[in-house]
Amino acid sequence: MTSPYQRQLQEKIDRISAQFAAYNPPALQVFESPEQHYRMRAEFRIWHIENDLFYAMFERSAEGKQKKVIRVDEFPIADQGINSLMPKLLAAIKAVPVLAERLFEVGFLATLSGEMLVSFIYHRKLDLDWEQAARALGEQLDISIIGRSRGQKLVVGNDFVVEKLNVQGREFVYKQVEGSFTQPNAQVCQHMLDWACSVAGRSDKDLLELYCGNGNFSLPLSLRFSKVLATELAKSSVHAAEWNIEQNQIDNIQVARLSAEEFTQAYHGEREFRRLQEARIDLKTYDFDTVFVDPPRAGIDDDTLKLLQGFERIIYISCNPDTLHDNLTTLSQTHRITQFALFDQFPYTHHIESGVLLEKI
Repeated sequence: MTSPYQRQLQEKIDRISAQFAAYNPPALQVFESPEQHYRMRAEFRIWHIENDLFYAMFERSAEGKQKKVIRVDEFPIADQGINSLMPKLLAAIKAVPVLAERLFEVGFLATLSGEMLVSFIYHRKLDLDWEQAARALGEQLDISIIGRSRGQKLVVGNDFVVEKLNVQGREFVYKQVEGSFTQPNAQVCQHMLDWACSVAGRSDKDLLELYCGNGNFSLPLSLRFSKVLATELAKSSVHAAEWNIEQNQIDNIQVARLSAEEFTQAYHGEREFRRLQEARIDLKTYDFDTVFVDPPRAGIDDDTLKLLQGFERIIYISCNPDTLHDNLTTLSQTHRITQFALFDQFPYTHHIESGVLLEKI
């Protein structure tokens, strides 16, 4: 009998196949998610009632106005480590009043390698008593803790976890900073990285990567090219990417703190950026034949699309098939889809993560 997950996945397959049929793509490759314990992040409100408290989420009414409080004792879509920790953490919080007082929200960030970071958000100022109690809790449960309230951030342990992902026979380590974007479904993320490396093949030329984040794709793709220039605007992501490059002992990646729009201006010689000079990046030393893009949901701006049209190959990972479809209106003028994939990062939701390899006509 077909499971609810398989039925919903088939709906996604049917939708994206129909949506992109006009571009005549090859057969769709489908990368499924585990049906349970796939999500490496989870956030819960802490609901206080009389002398008790519990994890809570909210369900909107049919009219979309009122919210119903749903008690959460277990969360099957979350990583098994999160589920194992949830009751232990709640019991420990209840036993220590300074940890429970005006606690508003708890967030979990886990890794496949077993590390755990827990963030606590409060509606009160945190003091030394809280910090001492949090330190004892961290030692008891072997976790790092971040306490937040208005204008405060107290870190007990680390404000990041280190994930380990296996891609085509090699292990890569990634610093994942609390509050920064990371792929929530680590097992599907490994499929995405494998797919990107497979379609990239091997080149004696260079790769341009736009929107590199913490270097999630940059690290494994660097083994496929002579050099990689990766761009990212967010400082925290740039710092994480640089840490990841160093920890993985990769020496052919440079990271430029530029937006995609800024890189386009620099590449065409329309603007000079001190950030490039300070990082000792000389665009003239690169010989690109491939560009990798993983843009935000809004897709790619018109000027950057025109830039992409000049590359022999485009590897495009998309978290929004609608904007990918729109962007292909431009890119299909110069390129054709030669690889097409669906990655089910977000089971039981309507969200679709997809990938295309575009090669020049």
